[in-house]
Amino acid sequence: MTIPNQQIDAEESRQESEISLVDIVNFLADSWKKLVIAGVIGVVLGLGGWFTLGSYSAEYVLLNNNNNNNNDGYALDIISWKILQKNLPNLAAQVVDENKVPQNQGRIYKSLADDQWWQKNVTTGYAISKADAKDLAGVSKDLDAASTTIINLTLTAKEFSKEGAAQEVKAAAQFLRSGGAYLQIRSLLNGYESQTLSTVADLQQKITSTQIEVGYQIERAKSLEELHKRFPGGTNVGGQVVDPKDSGAKYLPISTQIIAVNNDINASKESLVRLQKRLAQIGLIKSFLEQAMPLQDQTFDGLTLDNDLLAIEAQLRAKLAKDDSNGQEFLDQLHAQLLAIQVRFTKGLDANTPPTTSKKGMIKTAAGGLAAGFFLMFFVLLGQRVWQTIKNGGAK
Repeated sequence: MTIPNQQIDAEESRQESEISLVDIVNFLADSWKKLVIAGVIGVVLGLGGWFTLGSYSAEYVLLNNNNNNNNDGYALDIISWKILQKNLPNLAAQVVDENKVPQNQGRIYKSLADDQWWQKNVTTGYAISKADAKDLAGVSKDLDAASTTIINLTLTAKEFSKEGAAQEVKAAAQFLRSGGAYLQIRSLLNGYESQTLSTVADLQQKITSTQIEVGYQIERAKSLEELHKRFPGGTNVGGQVVDPKDSGAKYLPISTQIIAVNNDINASKESLVRLQKRLAQIGLIKSFLEQAMPLQDQTFDGLTLDNDLLAIEAQLRAKLAKDDSNGQEFLDQLHAQLLAIQVRFTKGLDANTPPTTSKKGMIKTAAGGLAAGFFLMFFVLLGQRVWQTIKNGGAK
């Protein structure tokens, strides 16, 4: 029985197309020098690209100092940090939109305007890690607080030069401090502005009501004094102690009623004086805001703004009357608040060491170059071998 020619040709074609393990070994044995040279060239090119195009990474650690030696004395807690992390990108975008970016920092400010930058480039270090907190669960309530206590903030930045990376991470840290101070000062000023708008009308209403009440109380006292003149013997009527505000107070001795109404008059007058002093204090707050609000619109550097506001507070204090205790109270409170913000974003967030810079990824880049050179040469040689086989097959 004879095998058709078509089946013979198909069998020979199948055998020729199959690549055996021996063929692969022979191929590698013949081409290993070329593959090694290609790999070396890939390593050289990879390292060359790493040296010329690779970026430096800079890290800057800001310590979250505890100035009061208690858990409430840290510059930032987890809530205040989350608020800053949410609002700082918006502030950076506002700085860019209003063309108030510091010189030569336009690119970094555009990066700071992105929410993702703060997620990727700022990491918080806690007194106890999440893993430690799980291991020590139930040991102490203090450990629960420590697991949410921020001890440092680590900022990172990448640049093609070592100096550029260090400058960029310093600029980011400075914006964190100055921007954070600005946001807290803006919140403080907005609170005082809201206070003046809502409080003045309420104070005026209370002053008017108290003045009306004092008028009625004075008329009541005059009536009681006239009644006392008409019935001088009324001083001995009744010996029972009754609250003058009760319905039975009219049966008290007239002299007792006179004393009670005069006490009410004195209390109302005291309340009136308090309200008027509070109104004068609101006037002092308005004077402060009239000078502070324009400065808020001129700069986004919170630390500079803080110093300017402290200067305004000192000027108002110098003009304040010595016996104005309410004005003194407001200025003392304002001074303490501004000083707390200043300390929080200077001494509170401080760096003991300068930024550290490094150029990472050399081994990874070299390995990538080696693999790229090796496989590129492998496929080139394999393609040549296949092409040669096709040509030989065509020659038959």
